[in-house]
Amino acid sequence: MVVSIKSNSSALIALQQLNAVNKELDSVQERIASGYRINEAKDGASSYAVAQKQRAEKDGYDAVDQSVQRGINILDVSIRALETLSNLLIEMKTKAVQASNPALSATDRQLIDTSYQSYVAQISTVINAATYDNFNLIDKNPVTPATDDLRIISEPTASAANAIVIPAINIKASTSDMLGDLSTLANATAESTAIDAMQQAVNSALATLGASNSRLETHSGFVKKLQDSLSLGIGKLVDADLGFESARLRALQVQQQLSSQALQIANSRPQQILSLFG
Repeated sequence: MVVSIKSNSSALIALQQLNAVNKELDSVQERIASGYRINEAKDGASSYAVAQKQRAEKDGYDAVDQSVQRGINILDVSIRALETLSNLLIEMKTKAVQASNPALSATDRQLIDTSYQSYVAQISTVINAATYDNFNLIDKNPVTPATDDLRIISEPTASAANAIVIPAINIKASTSDMLGDLSTLANATAESTAIDAMQQAVNSALATLGASNSRLETHSGFVKKLQDSLSLGIGKLVDADLGFESARLRALQVQQQLSSQALQIANSRPQQILSLFG
């Protein structure tokens, strides 16, 4: 081998090896830090493109899930309100039947009516309070009914044609025949009939909203499965195998030490030339 101070091929080779190890070490550390095998397009263009498409699709289903969950919450509030109304109507029916007794004196009927008025006041309170996120599904505006319907995104394209629409209910309309007054025998009798009609309307609304709630719960479960499938698909495309990367990191660290030592040895060789002239 020619000994020269003009060139040191051993040092150049050792430096190239060290640079290659350092570059690979940086890549491994990036994969471990991010958890991704493919962080950007240069790491794998096709896999990155497919993953980005699936991420966008998953984001769409995240929006769908939020819309569905909002709908479920609105329905829950509405159903609780209707159940409360049903219980109030049972109490009101009892009062109306009591006031329908011909044997009652005017004073006794008035006492019953006074108690009855508290239930009447609660009807409007419950209906008005059945609001979630500024939306009341059981207080439909008869002037602009369509705007009060609950519309829920069912798929990522947010197509209006595919939206789940739950019609709003004007439960107050069923109180129109109620006098709110048991002060006379005739009023008590009429009020009893009106209460039956409203109870029927409330029960019908409960059946409708209960079915809608079940539909949304089913759709929510379906959407979550799609979200999980997309997450798994994205993971298979871009996630790093941290067990493998950890082992690779240790191996590269050893190679880095050996390459550094080899470079030190190669750089010391020109010093040996001095011994030839000693």
